[in-house]
Amino acid sequence: MNITEKLAKEFKIKVSQVENTVALIDEGNTIPFIARYRKEVTGGLTDVTLRDLEERLTYLRNLETRKEEVIRLIDEQGKLTEELKAEIEKAEVLQRVEDLYKPFKQKKATRAGKAKEKGLQPLADIFLAQKEVASGDEAKAVIAKLAEPFVTPADADIEDTKRVSSIDDAVQGACDIIAEMISDDPEITAMIREMTTEAGIITTEAVDPEEKTVYEMYYEHAEGVSKIPNHRVLAINRGEKEKKLKVKVNAPVEDIHAKIAKAIITNKKAAVYELLTDTIADSYKRLTAPSIEREIRNTLTERAEVEAVKVFSKNTEKLLMVPPVKGARIISIDPGYRTGCKVAVLNEGGKLLAYTTIYPTEPKNDIKGTEAVLEKLIEKFRINTIVIGNGTASRETEEVVANFLRKHDYNVAYTIVNEAGASVYSASKLASEEYPDLDVTTRGAMSLGRRLQDPLAELVKISPKHIGVGQYQHDINQSYLENALTNVVEDCVNRVGVDLNTASPSLLSYIAGVNMTIAKNIVAYREENGSFTERKQLLKVSKLGEKTYNQCAGFMRISGGKNPLDATAVHPESYEVAEIMLEKLGISKDEIASGGAKDIEERIKLVYKDEKNMAEKLGIGAVTLHDIVEEIKKPARDPREDAPPVIFRNDVKKLEDLKIDMELTGTVRNVVDFGAFVDIGVKNDGLVHISQISDKYIKHPLDAVSVGDTVKVKILSVDYEKGKVALTMKGLKN
Repeated sequence: MNITEKLAKEFKIKVSQVENTVALIDEGNTIPFIARYRKEVTGGLTDVTLRDLEERLTYLRNLETRKEEVIRLIDEQGKLTEELKAEIEKAEVLQRVEDLYKPFKQKKATRAGKAKEKGLQPLADIFLAQKEVASGDEAKAVIAKLAEPFVTPADADIEDTKRVSSIDDAVQGACDIIAEMISDDPEITAMIREMTTEAGIITTEAVDPEEKTVYEMYYEHAEGVSKIPNHRVLAINRGEKEKKLKVKVNAPVEDIHAKIAKAIITNKKAAVYELLTDTIADSYKRLTAPSIEREIRNTLTERAEVEAVKVFSKNTEKLLMVPPVKGARIISIDPGYRTGCKVAVLNEGGKLLAYTTIYPTEPKNDIKGTEAVLEKLIEKFRINTIVIGNGTASRETEEVVANFLRKHDYNVAYTIVNEAGASVYSASKLASEEYPDLDVTTRGAMSLGRRLQDPLAELVKISPKHIGVGQYQHDINQSYLENALTNVVEDCVNRVGVDLNTASPSLLSYIAGVNMTIAKNIVAYREENGSFTERKQLLKVSKLGEKTYNQCAGFMRISGGKNPLDATAVHPESYEVAEIMLEKLGISKDEIASGGAKDIEERIKLVYKDEKNMAEKLGIGAVTLHDIVEEIKKPARDPREDAPPVIFRNDVKKLEDLKIDMELTGTVRNVVDFGAFVDIGVKNDGLVHISQISDKYIKHPLDAVSVGDTVKVKILSVDYEKGKVALTMKGLKN
């Protein structure tokens, strides 16, 4: 297999792009570095494409390694033919390689193996030849006559394990050998797999039909293997794991028997016809069906996991790329009932100014005391924003805050923040290292406020799977999920860049080439030597060598340093060219430091006519030069500026306030396979089913909406008892 050509075809890119990208990966370059600073080499492949290409490259290389191993193992048995070798070499998926290897795999003791030890392989071959023609009792007599020579004489000196004691024993042994031959046949296995996948039905039933569970819709459920959606696969898996459901894959058994018979039976008038028919049924039921069912369940689960991780990754990316709210002086409230609501007061930079506890909810309902505290904090610390976590007691707390703000003429807005993972962070080792003198609840309240001020910087402190923007995240392969989400966080952090003098170790550890040890060493150097004044100082950091410096430097920003280019995304390797360009265009570095050379394009036209001509004159790639120009024009532009802004509220609604056809504006909190959950200001988020998201057909909700989007919705129905709201986006301008 030519891996390069295959990748080029699959990704619809040039062979040279694949060759160059693979070379960069093999050299140890990180994906963020390649995506940002090697666009010329890769032809501008995005970080997403590069991740997918790297994953596919690993699979194909592992496939080639496995092919070589299988060929070696079969050759060592002296059973490798040129035809078999060619079949293995042209296999495009691992499953095909394993199917071809199956007949040669060393097995545990089987009925067929024992029959072979008794010398019954020749009898199996005679049966398969199907030469003798007979039917009924005559056929039985023919079979007995064929088997008789294989019966061990009573006086023979032979081990009991190798003795064939009767004609029935001989016939059964030969049939066991044939059954295993059928189940080992790669073409028959592939055919059964395909038929079961295309026509099989997954059925589920309750372990206890009387028990009330969340799986009741699956108590009597049947769905085609080829049609079952991913979220139902994961739901069924969970129900089975919790011992609430029994799951079965029902295959088209009669059709499968007929297909196997077509491959095995060459003479329907043969004496062994019925014997072979029964053997085919036994082979399928005993040897093939259980493994194919396991395979199909695994394949469905893997497919569902891949899609679930893609959705989770996309949602996580959108959440991480929510724009920071600058200049927010915050009262951050982590709601609760019995133990009250924890309050943290933060300045614009996220520094803790004060903390306390209020009791606006059950059982104390201290509205008056809560309002007095809020009034005092707003006036003392010039608060302009209130943040409320969306967990337990959120809506009750929100109602108190909204009523309070209506009574007073404060220029204060409030918003709801997703608190998923806040408790995980607040109780973590990292949180205790950062704030050893604060209790867990205060750390949690601080984290909520900082999520508004800079979501990316705060959310990197927790494992991304705890952010809570996916479905069935605890049911899928955890290492696969962790790896995929770590890649998302890494891409987001590097896309935005970090302030080298303020970034936490958690944030720095996601920068290309930097691990947690180096990140802590950067902070330690900063604390010991003061703020970094130029990127070159990174080379003085313990364990940060030239290779790591090359990967990470462009993503590290230094504001007010010696060289204004250090505050941009221009890589140090391009400084020489950038400085020549600045000189030719008459742009001083002071202009960069004071907000950028907004008229750079006009200057390029005057001096070089266009960027292409300038690139040729400076001896640099046009794409790289364009990126430098964009940075000089608007230094360290934050890509999060393009995302929808945070919605601030001034009122709160109760479920009882909602009426059919009422139109509202809300924020998308989560996107799953079957729809999107939208925060419309009531206790529970409303669901926009996939069928209600767009007037046009969409394959997946992510084709139309993303986490953090501000959307207009209309109420379809309200279940006041269950607290569920069904919404539609159809016919509305979104």
